[in-house]
Amino acid sequence: MNTVTSSPDHTSDSVDAVMTRLGQAARAAATVMAASSTAARNNALLALAGQIRAHASQLKADNERDVSAAVANGLAEPMVDRLRLTDKVIETMAQSCEQVASLPDPVGEMINLRRRPTGITVGQMRVPIGVFGMIYESRPNVTIEAASLAIKSGNGCVLRGGSEAIHSNVALWKLVQAALTEVGLPSDAVQLVPTTDRAAVGRLIAMPEYVDVIIPRGGKGLIERISKEARVPVIKHLDGNCHTYVDAQVDLDLAVKVTDNAKTQKYSPCNATESLLVHVNQAAAFLPRIGAVFAAKGVEMRACPRAKAILADVPGATVVDATEQDWFEEYLAPVIAVKVVDSLDEAIAHINKYGSHHTDSILTTHHPDAMRFIREVDSASVMINASTRFADGFEYGLGAEIGISTDKFHARGPVGLEGLTSLKFVVLGQGEVRT
Repeated sequence: MNTVTSSPDHTSDSVDAVMTRLGQAARAAATVMAASSTAARNNALLALAGQIRAHASQLKADNERDVSAAVANGLAEPMVDRLRLTDKVIETMAQSCEQVASLPDPVGEMINLRRRPTGITVGQMRVPIGVFGMIYESRPNVTIEAASLAIKSGNGCVLRGGSEAIHSNVALWKLVQAALTEVGLPSDAVQLVPTTDRAAVGRLIAMPEYVDVIIPRGGKGLIERISKEARVPVIKHLDGNCHTYVDAQVDLDLAVKVTDNAKTQKYSPCNATESLLVHVNQAAAFLPRIGAVFAAKGVEMRACPRAKAILADVPGATVVDATEQDWFEEYLAPVIAVKVVDSLDEAIAHINKYGSHHTDSILTTHHPDAMRFIREVDSASVMINASTRFADGFEYGLGAEIGISTDKFHARGPVGLEGLTSLKFVVLGQGEVRT
């Protein structure tokens, strides 16, 4: 079993024993975290920010071990870049802890209180989920993101980062434990899997007695495996095949601006637009304009026959025939699928069939069409006259996010602090009895 020197006591243990120990400790600590005060949890986050800044040099040294190994092992440069803890990344981690500390505390919030004819008052209280497991790749700063959200929401967590970042993750986790200890909270509230053995993932996702929910954050292969094998609920999304639909009535300048941003502002995020649908009434006016923008930025367009006929005359444009698979595709690259549709009905049907239920936007000046779109498109985020790139916890005012969910139970869309809580019913009485 592969291990790291930070936890030598684990080296002779089986993966099952190690994971059981982590789960038990996290469960016990979660009980204490749930009862802790907002002030204590905020102080832990501020202490963590201080720890990160104070140990920046050591963090970079530990990170360099991972980066050097990654380069030696031939890891792709974009992945190596994700791995690096630069001065800017380290300061951003510290600031993110301070930002999470400043967010309103959702724990203990009472909602939907209503008086019943019997005299009792019934409502709901927001409480921590308990323990979440998080499995992620490459970026060591996710260790701090997950830990800070766990602390703020009063949860315990068990973190399993990618093997390529093991030394960086261990170094960051030690700072989390030091911050929790500094303010009198249990250091076991945030656990890090100390082994790079892949069997640890299989055990983590099959411990319902210790873990209440799993959050995978990584490539499609990882998330598919977790979804298939997990014995506990999973908060996840598989793909980000997001659509922008240009309606029959539209402000063309707005449509060009928003579509450009939705596709080209950044190609790799899951909320970038991958498919463009254009109503036939606007195709001749809109497609040459957006085609020129895409041509200038080197975006390949995979088009249906009607779209291709229009785009073929755009100077410098790269236009190829779209296949059936292109309508399903999440490119994460300067490539976009383009289709001309005859109606709003066709656009909605196309999105619901081929989309990934992540984020979809309509660009329109026709209010009834806008309302139909947001009612009938079955996605976690639906937008009117806005770029799909806004589908993000920070942009939604959640302060931070631990992931995005396309599931329909519990959490949907960007998952922030509230997504790491649950609701329980509370009843307030003054001696009422049921007759």
